[in-house]
Amino acid sequence: MAKRPIVFIDRDGTLNKEAGYINHIDNFQLYPFVYQAIRLLNHFNILSVVITNQAGIGRGYFTESFLKYVHNKMFSMLKKNGAFIDGLYYCPHHPSSKLAEYAVECDCRKPKTKMLEKALEEFSPEVDRKKMYVIGDKFSDIKMGNNFGCRTVMVKTGYGKGELKSKDNDSPKPSKIENNFLSAVLWIIRDLNLNVF
Repeated sequence: MAKRPIVFIDRDGTLNKEAGYINHIDNFQLYPFVYQAIRLLNHFNILSVVITNQAGIGRGYFTESFLKYVHNKMFSMLKKNGAFIDGLYYCPHHPSSKLAEYAVECDCRKPKTKMLEKALEEFSPEVDRKKMYVIGDKFSDIKMGNNFGCRTVMVKTGYGKGELKSKDNDSPKPSKIENNFLSAVLWIIRDLNLNVF
């Protein structure tokens, strides 16, 4: 079986417009360029896996069943536009949660890497561990990816522009900075020497 590259993708601010805690389905809006970007990953046989912190569950803003409803909408929107993602993992925890089952210091909340480890468990031995990427709009995404041995791309959508203006010298360094998810995917395709454009 041929090994495949894998791209770990942040959700809020990267795939969909940043809207704080999304607790109503109308607030979930994918960026229009997402469909083309995911179709490109599909075309080049690159695994696409969404990795998202969803502390709104732990904080009581919405339920896990509502989050599943949102993700089903996302899958449906992608399918209608000829695209699909291979996997999705979320962290519902937050240490300040009033709900005991979520008020834990977990290993999955970004920038920790447990969600990436779970994805590799599921998709191994398909994954080429020398060709792993993370795309996100926050330094927590970049730190997670750097800690896991991934190439990392910071996008300027969502919180990206604001985070990049930070003067914090401790901020993790991305491999590349791009305008949005589509330009990030195009950079990854070139980085993998798959570019046929």
